[in-house]
Amino acid sequence: MTESDAFPAPTSSLEKEAQDYGRTFSETDLCRDPLEDLEAYPPAEPIIAEETKLLLSNLLDISPVLTEVASAIIDDSFTRCFKSNPPERWNWNLYLFPLWCLGVVVRYGILFPVRVLLLTAGWIVFLTCFFPVHYCMQDHKLRRKLERDLVVFLFGSFVASWTAVIKYHGPRPSPRQKQVFVANHTSMIDFYVLEQSTAFACIMQKHPGWVGWLQTYALPSVGCISFNRTEAKDRHYVAKRLREHVEDPESNPLLIFPEGTCVNNEYVVMFKKGAFELGCTVCPIAIKYNKIFVDAFWNSRKQSFTQHLIRLMTSWAVVCDVWYMEPQNILPGETSIEFAERVRKLIADRAGIKMVPWDGYLKYQRPSPKLTEKKQQELANAVFRKLEGKLL
Repeated sequence: MTESDAFPAPTSSLEKEAQDYGRTFSETDLCRDPLEDLEAYPPAEPIIAEETKLLLSNLLDISPVLTEVASAIIDDSFTRCFKSNPPERWNWNLYLFPLWCLGVVVRYGILFPVRVLLLTAGWIVFLTCFFPVHYCMQDHKLRRKLERDLVVFLFGSFVASWTAVIKYHGPRPSPRQKQVFVANHTSMIDFYVLEQSTAFACIMQKHPGWVGWLQTYALPSVGCISFNRTEAKDRHYVAKRLREHVEDPESNPLLIFPEGTCVNNEYVVMFKKGAFELGCTVCPIAIKYNKIFVDAFWNSRKQSFTQHLIRLMTSWAVVCDVWYMEPQNILPGETSIEFAERVRKLIADRAGIKMVPWDGYLKYQRPSPKLTEKKQQELANAVFRKLEGKLL
């Protein structure tokens, strides 16, 4: 028997534990970094996570219900830009209801007939003077000035028929070469509010009825251009006219609503880049309506423009602020899309409205499959993160 057999070295707790698991630690083992073992034996969670991701991908591919959910997400976040939020009811109690009834009598029985007479008188004066000036006057320069003044007078009559309270901020526009004005768009009355102050030449969608008659016979005298957005040839014609207009030093200031549709004055959708590719100075205009008396948003799907005007004429007043902002030029290295986004942010900040990353033309069609797939994938990622958190 050797000395070592008689007096065995004490076994460390680590060695004893290793022996219990069928493994003997050496001195090298005892000095190893524990992280090396973790690398040698990776956890199983990533494998489970990868399988979960594949499962979710397959689930989204085969589930039409989730496709509809993705479409609904788009519809909900997009259509809120085109919804008119009704004010909270305040008149359904015993002591306020009689006052509300009195207000209805005053608005419909007194104010509305007076406003109709005022607007009718404005139309009579305009029609009596405009056509003799347009067809009989030979002096082109004088005729152009009188036509412009008569158009401004007519739209002033419209604004007066709403008892509009409009506050203009900043210097008024003046005719200059290579300059275009852009504004956020809530209703067709945006043009009326701006036109009764300054004779703008506006790019506008063609409309039927008496509005179409104005677009055909009266508004071309101030340089307005009407087009149908669904006609490709009309779009090419407008692009050509735009370039000609901004190069003419005698033309009226050009006004464009680059959203391309009416939004509820709480959001501003993406700007079309056409106005920002003309190589000229862009002058932003911010328009903000106060909804204390009436919501000025025009939902063309639910009411005609005539019905919209009657709603305004039967309200107490239209209250509005208009800001003529500092002119902007495209920066070196800036694209037309980036320029449009910068101007959009200026208008949104000034008017106190929210920017949303939507194309206004989606209003006229359902979301495209590409957009639905994008939202679908966002939903998949959100579910995956939730499951991954539970697994960990």
